[in-house]
Amino acid sequence: MLRLSWTQPEDLAPHALRAADLDGIPVDDLAADWVAAGGAEKPAVSGATPDPAPDAVRTLARAILTGIAARPVPGALRAAEPDSFDDIMTLAGPPPLLSTDTSLDRIQGAWLGRAAGCLLGKPVEKIPRHGIRAIAESTGNWPLQTYFTEVGLDPEIAGRFPWNRRSRPTSLVENISGMPEDDDLNFPLIALDLLERVGPGFTVDDVAQSWLANLPGGRVFTAERIVYRNLLDGIEPEDAATAGNPFADWIGAQIRTDVYGWASPGDPVRAARLAHVDAWLSHRRSGLYGAMFAAAACSAAVVASTVDEVLDAGLSVVPAGSRYTAAIRRGSELGRSDLSLDDALDAIYADYGHLHWVHALNNSALLAFALTRGAGDFAATVTAAVSGGWDTDSVGATAGSISGALTGASGLPASWIDPLQNRLASSVPGFDGIGFDELARRTLALGAGA
Repeated sequence: MLRLSWTQPEDLAPHALRAADLDGIPVDDLAADWVAAGGAEKPAVSGATPDPAPDAVRTLARAILTGIAARPVPGALRAAEPDSFDDIMTLAGPPPLLSTDTSLDRIQGAWLGRAAGCLLGKPVEKIPRHGIRAIAESTGNWPLQTYFTEVGLDPEIAGRFPWNRRSRPTSLVENISGMPEDDDLNFPLIALDLLERVGPGFTVDDVAQSWLANLPGGRVFTAERIVYRNLLDGIEPEDAATAGNPFADWIGAQIRTDVYGWASPGDPVRAARLAHVDAWLSHRRSGLYGAMFAAAACSAAVVASTVDEVLDAGLSVVPAGSRYTAAIRRGSELGRSDLSLDDALDAIYADYGHLHWVHALNNSALLAFALTRGAGDFAATVTAAVSGGWDTDSVGATAGSISGALTGASGLPASWIDPLQNRLASSVPGFDGIGFDELARRTLALGAGA
C-alpha cells in the first residue's frame, strides 16, 4: 500500500490544527471534534502514518482543513506579518548600500558551497541532534570535520539512528561521486531556468508551469507537494498556497531562492521581489519571509565581505516585528555569544524546539547561528549548521551558499569541494551532470544583464 507522505487528509489535519494554533487562530472546537472521532493528536513527523484512517475520519479531516482555511487570521498578526510585497517592504528596514560588483569566483563559490553544505546534511536529515552527534562520535568525526561515514560506526548506534534512506547510497564519504540529486539543488536550477527562459518578469503562473513541466511529483515535499496536487486539481497558482496547505510557514520556499540573489548582486530588494513571486505559489508569512531573506542575503553574499552585511541585507526585506526577524536575531545573538556549541544549540532548542523539523523559524534561527558562529569560515559554518539537526541538508545548503559566496570558489577547502567532482545530478531536464563552473557562468551572465 502506498502511503504517500504530505498528502493524506488524516495526516494533514493535525498539522493544520497545529499551524492554526501557532498563528493564534481559535480551533479548540475543531481539535475536540478531531480527537473525539479518533484522529491523531500529534502530527506525523515524517509526513505519513503507516495505515489509512477510516473513511469517516478522512472525511472529517477534509472538513477540518476547509474549516481552518475559512477562519480569519488575527488582525494583530496580519498587521505584523503581511503577505503582499509592498506591505512587507513597508515594515522592513532600509536596504543597505552595497557594491554591485561580483565575480565568477564568488558565484561559483556560492554554487559549490550550497552543494557541499547540502551534501553534508543529506544522510542525517530527520535524525535528532543527539543522534547526529552519536554517529559522528562513533566514527571519530566529532566535532564534525568532514562528510559522514559509516566506517567504524557502532551497529547499535546505526540501529537507533538509521541514515536517511534515500541519501545513504550517495552521501557518505565512501560512496560520494559528484553531487547527488536533491531538492535543495533542483529548485535553484528551476530558478535559473526561469530567469534565462522567461526573464525577471516571470509570474506565479510561470513558476507553476515550470514545476509541472520539470519536476516529478515525487521530488517535491510538504507545501510544494500540496501545491502540486492543487495545481493538478485545477486551483489557480495565485491561490494554490492557501488550499488545504498547513505548511505555508515551513522552509520549502527558503531553499528555492538563492539564484535570485546571485543574479541580483548587491540589490537585495530586487532579489527579494523575485523570491516573493516564486514563494507566493506555495507559502505565506514566515514561509515567504524565509524565501525573501535568503535571496536578499545571497544578493549581499556575492559582493560583501562580512556575515553582518549579509544578515543586514536579509533582514532589510523582512517585517521588523515578525517572528521571522526575531528568529534571525536570536540565532545571531547566540552565534556571537561566548556559549559553547552545545549550550548555544540548547538555547535555540529551548526557544524553537516545539516546532516541526521542517518549519521556517527554528531552521532560520539555526541558520543565523551557524553564519555568525562560523564568521565566514566555510567549514565552521556548515558543520555548525548540520550539528544543530532539524532540516540538516536545507540549512547546510543555505549556510554553505552564503559562506561559499563570501569565500569564493578559489578559497574553499579542497576536502569539501573535490568530492563534488564538478558534477551535479538532477532530474530537471537539461541539467543532469552539469558542472558548477557552467552554472556559475550562466548565473553571472544573468547578473550582468540585471
